[in-house]
Amino acid sequence: MCAATVTPVGIGPVTIGNNPLPVLIAGLCIIENAEHTLKTARRLKEIADRAGFQLVFKASYDKANRTSITSYRGPGMEAGLEALAAVRAETGLPVLTDVHREEDVDRVAAVVDCLQIPAFLCRQTDFVTAVARAGKPVNVKKGQFMAPADMRQVIGKIESAGNRQITLTERGVSFGYNNLVVDMRSLMIMRETGYPVVFDATHSVQLPSGAGTASGGDRRFAGPLARAAVAVGVDALFLETHENPDCALCDGPNSLALDSLPQLLAQIKGIAEAIRED
Repeated sequence: MCAATVTPVGIGPVTIGNNPLPVLIAGLCIIENAEHTLKTARRLKEIADRAGFQLVFKASYDKANRTSITSYRGPGMEAGLEALAAVRAETGLPVLTDVHREEDVDRVAAVVDCLQIPAFLCRQTDFVTAVARAGKPVNVKKGQFMAPADMRQVIGKIESAGNRQITLTERGVSFGYNNLVVDMRSLMIMRETGYPVVFDATHSVQLPSGAGTASGGDRRFAGPLARAAVAVGVDALFLETHENPDCALCDGPNSLALDSLPQLLAQIKGIAEAIRED
């Protein structure tokens, strides 16, 4: 089991840390259009409310780290932030998005409830401290190239900027070419920092650049890994979803179908209740 308690982090009305059930951070890999984004957020809210889970909506307005120059990156910051602001206003859900450029931080922070530092950028000191100085909660994805204990140094950079609203996300570690594996010990090691830990079940089953000009993935493993992480004792689950993952414009192979979530959340709820009784 993970450390008994951590310092909770508030993302809008949602609190991550020390809850009976893990918080659900879910949404789209990338914004395809505003209407689709709002429709997805409404459906996720309905699913989460019925299952009794707190929800933070996630979607990216730009993906600067796509495999190919021809890959769809998103609608861009202006249109993307408008879509996220509409989700926030019309559903009441707190919103999380990733930011890739230091010059975008303040503009994005004015719209969303939580800023995410992408895995590839988690060691970039100037970028990390710029995100931290925005004053919003920061979700840091652990680099695929990093050991879990190394995240203490990332925490130190964020804290140096006066920000202690930090969550740490495990998203798998590189294992040979085009493959990721998850070491469940990582969740326990990172939680020993005293900050809440998030498990990204869908990016953990990604196959980076595995499709040549795009990343592949194997979504059938996302559910089992999510259930295992809940058994370890994570504070939140990160799931990318789509109503038709095979048609998604980004990360479709590792995204979960929206209609599969109710069953997975029921399983997760059962596991969370069981470990509380342990």
